[in-house]
Amino acid sequence: MKFLDQLLNQAKQRNRTIVLAEGKDQRIVEAAIELNKNAIVKVIVLVNEKDINEGIARLNNENVTVIVVEKSPKLSEYSSLLFELRKNKGMTQSEADKLVVDTIYFGALMVKNNDADGMVAGAITATSNVLRPALQLIKTAPDVKVVSSFFLMDIPQHSSLKAGLFAFSDCGLVMNPSAEELSEIAIQTAKSYDTLTNNEPRVAMLSFSTFGSAKSALVDKVVEATQLVKNRFPNLKIDGELQLDAAIVPEVAKLKAPSSSVAGHANVLIFPDLQAGNIGYKMVERFANAEAYGPITQGLNKPVNDLSRGCNYKDVVAVAAITALQCRV
Repeated sequence: MKFLDQLLNQAKQRNRTIVLAEGKDQRIVEAAIELNKNAIVKVIVLVNEKDINEGIARLNNENVTVIVVEKSPKLSEYSSLLFELRKNKGMTQSEADKLVVDTIYFGALMVKNNDADGMVAGAITATSNVLRPALQLIKTAPDVKVVSSFFLMDIPQHSSLKAGLFAFSDCGLVMNPSAEELSEIAIQTAKSYDTLTNNEPRVAMLSFSTFGSAKSALVDKVVEATQLVKNRFPNLKIDGELQLDAAIVPEVAKLKAPSSSVAGHANVLIFPDLQAGNIGYKMVERFANAEAYGPITQGLNKPVNDLSRGCNYKDVVAVAAITALQCRV
């Protein structure tokens, strides 16, 4: 069974309610119809009154739940909730009344108020505008120090690269993490990989050096981050610093890192900064014809995921399923 089919089947079993906050976009309409028809999640689509179009009529005909936010009976309740959550930051009730009709804020408030389990947006909205309401209202999980992102990379068997399921992080959010932040990214990505694939994570902390083959402050950061993770989670399989070939090619690992239980067999790749991570996942996606699912946000109290603005409707379906699986039991 293909990995995506596994994800969709697992999501069906969870019976979660996921909000798609950009109902005026045709890709969201198509995704909502598929999610509803196949009972992958309970889907709710949000739209502003001015953006009602033929797609919304299709959703109504397909019995997909659509909320026109200006007409929602919960608008006043959500506005009051928004004001209470943000008044210490200077927000007035009048400002909350205006902001609550933004579908992204409305969706985040639905999740905050336990009227939905998670939200997906970003097809037509910048990442910062998707994540800002999530960080302001839903906030980070109690044990998490930094919100980050990852991609699930499904590399096909016919690829000349190493085939299989990998997690790449961080490729979308944290630009230049400190050693402590990098350690947190590694911990959260290992947990995410375990949750979504049911495979044991083997984490490689990537660098241009393997076990001291090069000296640099850039390498030192990766070494420090690796040790921080080992101190907190001594049973987690993690090693670094490792060059990419040492991390995933057993023959190279035998030469460069023969004592490592991770080298040559890593499935979670932690990049030292956003530039490396973003370039890395795009190279694998294009050169290996890999499926890249993400960026998936991790570290929030409840899941909110940001779509690529170049996504297609099938990407939306996949991210909605992943969002359902991220919901805590």
